[in-house]
Amino acid sequence: MVRKLFESTSMKTIALMLFSFLPFFGNAAERLDVGERLPDVTCNDQDGRPVNVAQFGAQGYLLVYFYPKANTPGCTKQGCSLRDNWQGLTSLGVKVLGVSTDNEESQKSFKKSQNFPFSLLADKDQKVTQAFQVPIRFGFASRSAFLFKDGVCVMADYDGHTGDQAQQIINFLNGKK
Repeated sequence: MVRKLFESTSMKTIALMLFSFLPFFGNAAERLDVGERLPDVTCNDQDGRPVNVAQFGAQGYLLVYFYPKANTPGCTKQGCSLRDNWQGLTSLGVKVLGVSTDNEESQKSFKKSQNFPFSLLADKDQKVTQAFQVPIRFGFASRSAFLFKDGVCVMADYDGHTGDQAQQIINFLNGKK
């Protein structure tokens, strides 16, 4: 009897452990893909101003990139890649929105400390992250980036690049022209 209870408890524990890891394995069918429309979602930027993402990206190119946490090394490197290549991006007509689950104050501090020329969305309630079907791990958005033209996704980077995010976009656009 004790052995059966132990086996049953062990099986339940193993099952619980396996199921707890399921959120870490993304389903490729459940992500925003090339050809899909820009999600119609609104979120406050670093200054508390609401930004309707679909309206902001309705015309021209819009890069929406997701990063886990403001003011952390990888996220800083990713944002600085875009900042340092800002002239190249804007000469190709690219607008940029950065998104993380940080609050407005954290985003404002991050933007100011790194002198980012683009807005950062404070996706505290994860509406934007969920609309873009970006995986959320431990409350943080997974690094990824999406490029839209006239409101339609033309490039999806599900891994998100850090130091060369801007160059990835520039290379893609130069290859498209």
